[in-house]
Amino acid sequence: MLPKIIIHNSVSLDCSLTDFQPNMALHYQIAGGFEADAHLIGSNTAKVGVTLFSDGIPKEEKADFVKPKRDENLPYWVMIDSKGVLNGILHVCRRFEYTRDIIMMISEQTPKEYIDYLKERNYDYCIAGKSHVDLKKALEILSTNYAVKKVMTDTGRILNDLLLNQGLVSEISLLIHPIIVGKNAYPMFSEVKKTLNLTLEKKELHDNGYVWLLYKINC
Repeated sequence: MLPKIIIHNSVSLDCSLTDFQPNMALHYQIAGGFEADAHLIGSNTAKVGVTLFSDGIPKEEKADFVKPKRDENLPYWVMIDSKGVLNGILHVCRRFEYTRDIIMMISEQTPKEYIDYLKERNYDYCIAGKSHVDLKKALEILSTNYAVKKVMTDTGRILNDLLLNQGLVSEISLLIHPIIVGKNAYPMFSEVKKTLNLTLEKKELHDNGYVWLLYKINC
């Protein structure tokens, strides 16, 4: 059985993912309420995050080659990275104290040097797909091998829209910010290929004009 997938994103009123300053405290406060077993993250989103929120890439230390021993109730971070985009910077993600550990989803055509990099540092990795990661297969692996029942993704448009187009998403959570980006907007759903009918499950008004909406996708 596939895990339940929840897309959670902070967006502007015109549904842009970029060109505004998100309220990260409120974003993660809401995200924590889902109590997900795993967070699904695209490699490009992870790389941008490391670049934006780290003061340079720190050198690896001996501890970075060892699996962390953390609370088993913490979520895994599951990275989709068939091309080795995160080679050399994964230790920055592993050091984040609110993740149990990193699980990499790669493909049969992932470069050997990247697989060697993962092995040397004791990262779990799973091959799911030939040239690209097969998302459905990756989710099946998470369910079977890691007992993952609920997955949250607050990644960028590409991964979100792929999940939506493949019918893998159960709910969409949007923290709407009181701002319109306008002509520079990077619209969240612009690559969705079909009309999706939704049912509003929850709504909350927060201070300073923030609105949280939770929608269920109707099958």
